[in-house]
Amino acid sequence: MMNTRHWMALAIVAVLVAAMVVACSRGDSENRLVVTGSSTVAPLVSVIAKRYEAKHPGVRIDVQMGGSSRGLADARRGLADIGMMSRGLKAGENDVEAVAIARDGICLIVHKDNPVEGLTDEQLVAIYKGEIANWKDVGGADAPITVVNKAEGRSTLELFVAHFDLENPQIKAHVVVGDNEQGIQTVAGNPNSIGYVSIGTAEYDATHGVAIKLLAVGGVTPSVENVKLGKFPLSRPLNLVTAGETTPLADDFIAFARSQAVHDLVEKQYFVPIAP
Repeated sequence: MMNTRHWMALAIVAVLVAAMVVACSRGDSENRLVVTGSSTVAPLVSVIAKRYEAKHPGVRIDVQMGGSSRGLADARRGLADIGMMSRGLKAGENDVEAVAIARDGICLIVHKDNPVEGLTDEQLVAIYKGEIANWKDVGGADAPITVVNKAEGRSTLELFVAHFDLENPQIKAHVVVGDNEQGIQTVAGNPNSIGYVSIGTAEYDATHGVAIKLLAVGGVTPSVENVKLGKFPLSRPLNLVTAGETTPLADDFIAFARSQAVHDLVEKQYFVPIAP
């Protein structure tokens, strides 16, 4: 039987192991950052990270996806140095600090061969509730509509349902996807499907040969330019979030990520830069 001294020794070892796990997950504050979260923000942060690493030899920035909810949770729990969120902060999230590095919008997408060019808000809501189930009822071909929805925990889903005054249980989805590229590839592979994703990601893919097209929302063409002009009704900030005390490396990277030094990268990713 172990005595008290043995139990105390084991407890100390357990605490040290736990500390090492957290340190390894977050990385060495001197030369490594772990950044997790939104699949919308991740491709942009990845290219910014590569430029930062080129300017700072020896620094490694590990960018991982998983959704905005993961980014927030990881930052709060110390599992990541920086979280990525493709939405603004909500009430009750004042324990973290958010810094916007770009703006984006959310748009509806269909297959490029779909003759429908736009939908009213009422038609869209009816489609997602299953009340309109055939494209012929909204000016398209006589074909069943495949509704593609986002998984729980994705900020794109939260903004979509809030804008159209929907609740997730009301949505009659045939396919549930995670990140933007999964949603885009699903729609590109099914001529009768409809989904919603980041404007930046969709516009980039559509101009690079992916078989999708973007639908107007509220009569407004979905484009990076209209997001920039403030005309598009479904727009959002792309944020980097931190919780508690941050490292000098994390602070420096965040400052770099919102500086003019990366505005060209923001625009190449089809997002709208934010003035520092």
